Amino acid sequence: MNTQTHSSRASAVIVAVVGVIFVILAIYYWVTPAGSLPSFMPGFESGSSHVHLKHGAAALIAGLGVLAYAWFRSGGQRPKKASDDSAPTITQ
Repeated sequence: MNTQTHSSRASAVIVAVVGVIFVILAIYYWVTPAGSLPSFMPGFESGSSHVHLKHGAAALIAGLGVLAYAWFRSGGQRPKKASDDSAPTITQ
């Protein structure tokens, strides 16, 4: 395995982990009232029982997008197609 392939796979794993974190964050937004969110998170409202559905939906969309990017990034290099010039010519 060459260095470029190894670094590509490592970056794909890191990106996939970030995507999973976004999906977990989406679920957390959907099950936790705004007053119970940590104060550093967007949407925190002290004493509120409102659930941030839009924040959760945005985190889910971002997470799925990042996971899709990681999936495409993790694919190996495709073999190059032979050009028409290199194909043997059949003569009769």
